[in-house]
Amino acid sequence: MKYTLTLWKDTRFEDAVEALDRGGIGFLALLDEQDRLLGILTDGDIRRAILNRKNDLREVMNPDPRTMDYRVPQRQVVHLLKEIHRKHMPLVDENRIYKGVVALDDLEFNGKPNRVVIMAGGFGRRLGDLTREVPKPMLRVGKKSVLENLIDIFSDHGFCRFYISVHYKSEVIKDYFGNGKAFGVEIQYLEENRPLGTAGCLSLIPEAPTESLLVINGDILTAVNFEELLSFHQERGADGTMCVRKYEVQIPYGVVNTAQGEIYSLAEKPVHNFHVNSGIYVLEPNMLNMVPRDEFYNMTSLFEEMIRQKKKTVSYELMDYWVDVGLPKDLERAQNDLSKI
Repeated sequence: MKYTLTLWKDTRFEDAVEALDRGGIGFLALLDEQDRLLGILTDGDIRRAILNRKNDLREVMNPDPRTMDYRVPQRQVVHLLKEIHRKHMPLVDENRIYKGVVALDDLEFNGKPNRVVIMAGGFGRRLGDLTREVPKPMLRVGKKSVLENLIDIFSDHGFCRFYISVHYKSEVIKDYFGNGKAFGVEIQYLEENRPLGTAGCLSLIPEAPTESLLVINGDILTAVNFEELLSFHQERGADGTMCVRKYEVQIPYGVVNTAQGEIYSLAEKPVHNFHVNSGIYVLEPNMLNMVPRDEFYNMTSLFEEMIRQKKKTVSYELMDYWVDVGLPKDLERAQNDLSKI
């Protein structure tokens, strides 16, 4: 049966990847030997599995996908897919026997209304000669550039409306992506005449957003579930959400704790844990009013101002794959991690 794979005890992760690739629509139904639907896999599921180093299909697949009765008129299926911002709808009977799939192509797929801002204007000086001819977000990791991988990851979650801030060698990015139509998305560019920091480009957005805005540094690769991030932000009624990661620092010596010259404890090479900024944010539209027009301004300054004005700022801890490709060793790591994607 097309776009399916029977899940036996000895079915390998690689078997699913090959079947998904052969299908060509980014969807695979996993069935038992009676053709009952056990779960589904998408390109996004595979991408996240590889990045998070998981290869158990039963852990990787979505075991409870939204389904519809195969006798429902197709126009009704398409309407629901657009409403829930999904590209694929498995069709089953009353016994969950798989009967097929309705798939929207990129032109039919409207996606979520939320805009995504990718900050891709940096010089990438720490990468030396690697960024002499191309901007850092256009360096290749796996089969695609950092920027195209980012767009793919957001698209996996139904986000298809992008602003990309550009400055250094902006023509390389604009010539490759154009308006985004060839990639199934919509792209507009925020032209920085000079570097504007990690938040200054937000002042260049031509129309005031009406929905929560996702913002990400253009040199990051991650497997974070952006739908869950957005839901977290909205459920907490936040004005701004900053994604953070745990970072450990080990003191290489025995630490002596003293008070008024007296020793009260010793700690041998203690480890201190911190939460650090990961360069991924969600902002409510009115927060953009705090960003000065066409001036250098960093995201940390924006959050400090939000805190000063007693806006609700929350943190979202990332547990999934994340890497900043700002250094050659990190770029090499990302290239190894994404070599199969």
